[in-house]
Amino acid sequence: MAYQISEDCISCGACEAECPIGCISEGDGKYEIAAADCIECGACASVCPVGAPALAE
Repeated sequence: MAYQISEDCISCGACEAECPIGCISEGDGKYEIAAADCIECGACASVCPVGAPALAE
């Protein structure tokens, strides 16, 4: 399972800067994570001010 960014995203970019492999990019209205590349490290979730990144179910 990879992390996903929910609709709670405020497009601040904190997660993109924190991702060690660069699999987060700005999408249409929110940031997106390339699920195939995500290593599930949780770095994005630890810096998000609104808790938008979470492990996919």
